[in-house]
Amino acid sequence: MKKMVWTGGAALLGLALVLGWWYRGVPAGVEYRSAPVTRGDLQAVVAATGAVNPVALVTVGTQVSGQIRDVLVDFNDEVQAGQLLAQIDPQTFDFRVRAAQADLEAAQAAVLTAQANALAAQAQVSRAQVDLREAQRNDARTQGLVDKQFVAQAEGERVRALASTNAEALKAVQAQVGVAQAQVKQAQATVAQRQAALAQAGIDLGRTRITSPVAGIVIKRAIERGQTVASSLQSPELFIIAKNLSDMQVEAAIDESDVGRLTVGQKATFTVDAFPGQTFNAEVRQVRKAALNVANVVTYVAVLSYANTDGRLLPGMTANVRVVTQERPDVVRVPNGALRLRIAGVDPAVKGKGLGRVYVLDAAGKPRALAVRTGISDGSLTELVDDPQAPLGAELAPGTEVLVAVKNPPAAAAAAAKPAGARPNF
Repeated sequence: MKKMVWTGGAALLGLALVLGWWYRGVPAGVEYRSAPVTRGDLQAVVAATGAVNPVALVTVGTQVSGQIRDVLVDFNDEVQAGQLLAQIDPQTFDFRVRAAQADLEAAQAAVLTAQANALAAQAQVSRAQVDLREAQRNDARTQGLVDKQFVAQAEGERVRALASTNAEALKAVQAQVGVAQAQVKQAQATVAQRQAALAQAGIDLGRTRITSPVAGIVIKRAIERGQTVASSLQSPELFIIAKNLSDMQVEAAIDESDVGRLTVGQKATFTVDAFPGQTFNAEVRQVRKAALNVANVVTYVAVLSYANTDGRLLPGMTANVRVVTQERPDVVRVPNGALRLRIAGVDPAVKGKGLGRVYVLDAAGKPRALAVRTGISDGSLTELVDDPQAPLGAELAPGTEVLVAVKNPPAAAAAAAKPAGARPNF
């Protein structure tokens, strides 16, 4: 019985000690959490995500349709400009070239025929001219004899009519010469058409050889041997060649609220998941003005240049980008939480552009509001610049404790305080 009494007493004593410690740990009033003011370098950055891509990507397609007979390159192969990549079965196009060649030869023969007809017409003109001159001489002699009444008048008229007939015959054969010359020109034009058709057939035959337009590396192959490709309104994609993998770029999607802070030449850094803990340096080369609207979110593409001399980065990698928009060396810094805090009953915020309020704990542990001018922010620190109307003095020297959080605020303070995450009252 005594043992049980002692055990019960010890349990009650332990319970009393625990409850006493518990009630002692509960704060009776307002508690503050502070952080020291520091001095150091400060950067304002714009964060975004993007993709690593080569500066120049060339898509190789085909302008003719047919069956792939040979594929001569594969992924990661280095190719030179003009190198044969694939071959489309050329049999159909070879027959078209032969047909066009036969048509050309037939047209050339037609030219020779038209030229011969023109020469024959010209010979008829010469013959008609001889006949006309002979008829005119006979007419002149006959008219002289008619005047002397050696020949009847009717004979003179017959001879004159014959001369007129020969003159009209000359005009007819001269017209035939014009027709023959026109036929020669038409045949020559047909020859030119057949030559163009032959050249086109030859070009189509040459296009069955898929060659590389640039020197680079094959990063995509979309065809296999025996596959049929059809070229209609859009050329099918056969290969994608990266012109130079040592010269890469990151295309980052920048939110419309941040794009105004970006300019060409700004320094940037990015990371990729393939190399954790490593940071790559880049530079803003272009901010494209074309907006992208996806699900009512407007973004702009910023192009960052990067020298991939070691070849570690590969096309398509996801990049986490940070663009440095401003830099301030050796400035006074406080946590952003010190600028978000609002406590009822403390001095009101100073009005003015760029002015904020920070609370400093005095010797008694009470917060006192000071007017400050805020500068750039990277999401955790804010630069403080002395305001002439409310000088800060030595109270914001490095090591000064500033209020960043309140525990167990009074009812009036809790009602007046802004919700967590609210912006400073600037």
